[in-house]
Amino acid sequence: MKTCPKYTFGVGDRFANGAHAQLTAFIEANKLGIDIVPVWNKSNREHNIIGSEPIQTRQAADKAVADLGWTGEYLLDADHINLSTVDRFVAPCDFFTLDVADDIGEAADPADVAAFIAKHPELIGTVAIEGIAAPFEISRADVEKTANQFLKATQKAAAIYQHIVKAKGGVDNFVTEVSMDETDSPQTPPEMLIILAAIADQGIPIQTIAPKFTGRFNKGVDYVGDVAQFEKEFNDDLAVIAHAIKTYGLPAALKLSVHSGSDKFSIYPIIKKAIQRTGAGLHIKTAGTNWLEEIVGLAEAGGDGLALAKQIYAKALEKKEALCEPYATVIDISDAKLPSAETVNGWTSTQFTDALRHDESNPGYNADLRQLLHVGFKIAAQLGPVYIQALHDNKEVVAKNVTGNLLDRHMKPLFL
Repeated sequence: MKTCPKYTFGVGDRFANGAHAQLTAFIEANKLGIDIVPVWNKSNREHNIIGSEPIQTRQAADKAVADLGWTGEYLLDADHINLSTVDRFVAPCDFFTLDVADDIGEAADPADVAAFIAKHPELIGTVAIEGIAAPFEISRADVEKTANQFLKATQKAAAIYQHIVKAKGGVDNFVTEVSMDETDSPQTPPEMLIILAAIADQGIPIQTIAPKFTGRFNKGVDYVGDVAQFEKEFNDDLAVIAHAIKTYGLPAALKLSVHSGSDKFSIYPIIKKAIQRTGAGLHIKTAGTNWLEEIVGLAEAGGDGLALAKQIYAKALEKKEALCEPYATVIDISDAKLPSAETVNGWTSTQFTDALRHDESNPGYNADLRQLLHVGFKIAAQLGPVYIQALHDNKEVVAKNVTGNLLDRHMKPLFL
């Protein structure tokens, strides 16, 4: 099994033109004593929308590493894959996010549920977890309910994992994550314990797990929810993971993964405090924010760059319903708060960047516009070489925004 580094940081490079600017952030963080491993990630859905292949993400990452002299580890994530989509990722990737969110709630075989309950009497009754003040009180009915909800999903994750093992010719050259975050209901810490027991039974050596937490993790904007409740859940989940490692023989490197939807700044202090207190590892994703920083850079450049940013917004507004549909569980956009295309067309460079750049202290910031553009990368993809040429023409200002966003808004608050 390839051991996952302690701190890993997922970055998306949707158009395979941002890897150098992204890696620069890791280099600068390393100079500050922050040892984080980059994980380039791009989902099957994003590849299909853009018309790209995973090998292109690998090539962009490899070139950035070679050009900038990065000597540390780096990984390539087959993001949110399932059995029907995994094959195109097998060769270039060494990190696999097994997404079973759609399988949660699918009924397991009653015999499998009964066997699971019989195998795990330790899950029933008063369950004391080191680091959690009040023991869990878990009834047999609770275990049965959770098994009915999640057991089938873990079995499907096992099928994906075994498929990768066979295709890769062994288990030594990739990291496995299980993702349950893009679903409607959060998993409670007691449910997490039961899920980890089931994953261990399935023989999946997961090293990161991405649960759904309480609150909204919308694309590109800050966390919406009860911060105190998140803090309790996050800390309890850390304790549950440590307990499961000891109890079920899961890999010692197992850690929480926060699929942040990018930019969950209000919970970063909580995460930082928790990992410093416990010594736990962390995997965090900020994938889509990098695409937004490309648009910020184009708008900041003015001229043709600003004109293209306005064009992308106008088309995204026109195609809003279709763009938003695949991301319905992770966006909340108020039509009334979206400026018209005519209004935006009259904006200065500063007005556009004020609206899009994630700075809630700026009165011009517009979270609804930001979310729409977050899911609007399909518009840029349809522009094809026109968009790519704009990135090249405005390379320095785009790179400044991509690097600065990762370093100053994400890495420093989380790890420094």
